[in-house]
Amino acid sequence: MSAKSIMVVGTMSSAGKSFITAGLCRIFKQDGFKTAPFKSQNMALNSYITYDGLEMGRAQVMQAEAAGIEPDVRMNPILLKPTSESGSQVIVNGEIFGTMKASEYYTKKEQLIPFIMKAYNSLSDENDIIVLEGAGSPAEINLKDVDIVNMGMAKLSNSPVILVGDIDRGGVFASIYGTIMLMDSEERNRIKGVIINKFRGDIKILEPGLNMIEELTGVPVLGVVPYVQLDLDDEDSLSERLTQKSIKKNSKIDIAVIKVPHISNFTDFIMFERIENVSVRYVTKMSELSNSDMIILPGTKSTMSDLRWLRQNGLEAAILKQHEKGCVVFGVCGGFQMLGRSISDPDCVEDGGTIRGIGLLDTETVFYSDKRRTRISGEICNINGEFKSLSGHVVSGYEIHMGRTTGFDNAIPFIKLKSGEIDGYRNKEGNVFGSYLHGIFDSPEFAQSFVKLLSEKKCIDITEFKKFNLKAYKEEQYDKLADTLRRSLDINQIYEIINK
Repeated sequence: MSAKSIMVVGTMSSAGKSFITAGLCRIFKQDGFKTAPFKSQNMALNSYITYDGLEMGRAQVMQAEAAGIEPDVRMNPILLKPTSESGSQVIVNGEIFGTMKASEYYTKKEQLIPFIMKAYNSLSDENDIIVLEGAGSPAEINLKDVDIVNMGMAKLSNSPVILVGDIDRGGVFASIYGTIMLMDSEERNRIKGVIINKFRGDIKILEPGLNMIEELTGVPVLGVVPYVQLDLDDEDSLSERLTQKSIKKNSKIDIAVIKVPHISNFTDFIMFERIENVSVRYVTKMSELSNSDMIILPGTKSTMSDLRWLRQNGLEAAILKQHEKGCVVFGVCGGFQMLGRSISDPDCVEDGGTIRGIGLLDTETVFYSDKRRTRISGEICNINGEFKSLSGHVVSGYEIHMGRTTGFDNAIPFIKLKSGEIDGYRNKEGNVFGSYLHGIFDSPEFAQSFVKLLSEKKCIDITEFKKFNLKAYKEEQYDKLADTLRRSLDINQIYEIINK
């Protein structure tokens, strides 16, 4: 028997539909229903590797966790990873389908519908409820003829739809009304409820507007969700995390993450934000790097292009200057590749040719057209000097990259994997590190150990770290999200919408 379904769309990107979807998944799970999230097409640079080595968007991973199930690539059959202003790598069922300009992808979207429906129907056969998420806005009238992610997907799955509007940005009533009015009659009939999200203030002042928007659209308002601070994985470049520029009050350790134009998997560094006395800032200017205790070069979907960007705006010189002053530098994936002597691209995976690296690691990287996707674990190799106590630490995560990096005489292996392979290198002094391992800092123990060594290097005292159970912490956050939605929304009416 196929699952019942409900779809969440937003008036715009970052309206909060990913979190509303996650919250509904949690509520249905709490109420005893086997539930799965689904997003037919996701455009994001934050991705995840499943245990069977397939790539999917992190938002559906977060939603799967909320539903209490293992992430499955069927929950996100198409992932678009931008490689330029007009092109993306297209991932279908977790594997590379091709790299295309937007115009080329547009012509192929209809061919992808069978892949989408096979994934959806398979999930539907195994669950009681599927919570679908749209993308961007469902009123993109220039894209309606081949819509496979918003109202088009609602039609394919025969799902009722809830529309979410973000009041924090302003103009919420206009965006709700305009979105609904730009739909045709069949699409409007699928909209069964409206949610106003991220509200701050006195709801009594809002109530006249709620009544008017119901009268104007004929669609009931299911509730108003307050603006709440929850620590859940964000999806894309609109994340509020990426706007954090100032050092946290009473912070003793300052970590600067370089916000390169094609930054990917910035979720790698969320654990540092959870540690008391630590600030994590995302920086784009030379002046923002001064006095940092650690500089992180994150993953990127366009390593060579972003390295040129570093060079052009002076950040490369600033990184080298801070390193000379003793600042620790850590590169993850694309950031690791940048730290070496050179990057070559004989297969034109990115830009082709060869580019000089930053030169803080005695390594070189060559791009090949095959992508490495795997979950891995290993332990830190022996380290001398200030970071000696990291030696033997067990680390785990996943690799997702299209380059192979070779170390030379002055490159010291950083992580030895269980397979016997080496992942990453460090310099002889032990203050520059590079690794392909996404999620290396997800372990609270490893992240805390790194911060402790940064504080000792700075000759300051950080009090004993609190024990941190990441799984329990996440469960608490999902429960808080569900509690917030239960208090704010008419859940009974949502069940009625699902069961009609």
